[in-house]
Amino acid sequence: MSRKHVQIGDIDCGSDQLFLIAGPCVIEAEPLMLRTAERLKAMATELAVPLIFKSSFSKDNRSSLDYYQGPGLEEGLRVLEKIKREFELPILTDIHYPTQAAPAAEVVDVLQIPAYLCMQSELVVAAAKTGAVVNIKHGQFIAPDNMAKPVKKIEQSGNERIIVTERGYTFGYNDLIVDPRSFYLLGQIGYPVVFDITHTIRKYGIPSKDPRGGTREYLKVLSRAGVAAGVDGIFIEAHPNPPDALCDAASQYYLDDLPAFVRPLLEINDLVKNQALH
Repeated sequence: MSRKHVQIGDIDCGSDQLFLIAGPCVIEAEPLMLRTAERLKAMATELAVPLIFKSSFSKDNRSSLDYYQGPGLEEGLRVLEKIKREFELPILTDIHYPTQAAPAAEVVDVLQIPAYLCMQSELVVAAAKTGAVVNIKHGQFIAPDNMAKPVKKIEQSGNERIIVTERGYTFGYNDLIVDPRSFYLLGQIGYPVVFDITHTIRKYGIPSKDPRGGTREYLKVLSRAGVAAGVDGIFIEAHPNPPDALCDAASQYYLDDLPAFVRPLLEINDLVKNQALH
């Protein structure tokens, strides 16, 4: 089944070229954010990989009120707008409430619907009606092919600029698995498919600041399997020093190590896509 192409700036999502969504989990101090964006842009240029910068102005699903939730909508969008302007990067951020959709869409290129909220009609419709690209994450609680239902809500709201993201499925208590069949089933919906690898390795029930809260040792094998299966993009949260990150410290990837991590993925993608042409 052929997939629709979704244009984000100069990036053709759905083409044979793998694209990358990367950045800190949540917006932290402005100097750190600018430094991270600068290094990601340099990496993207060096590797000739299309890049969408990602960070959240709010993480509304933290497991404790004591944990950092982000700077909020107004300050967060200010920082993201500065990154977009200074580094000429398209921007992706999460929204959690319908009222956040319109102001966020004035700044960012992609509105992301968190996995827990993928079935919330009012939120999905509000995002769709902005005309921005909508990246809707596969809920951990529904079968991959059932993601056709929230996608249909976006289409019925007049927007076909859609990306669907896999981020693991609930398996027992406090664990996630990635079923490769999901890449095929999500692809059958007809839009570009992204693999969010860093959220698939989170160990729920363990604070993300605890090193046991993530299993980075699985990132290489998971990402390579996803690219070999034909995903269109890779989503990876990256930070200059993950142990000090204010959110998802145990699962974000080390920024300095990211080029070496991404290079084999590009090679696998080229091999897979070239084989598909013959």
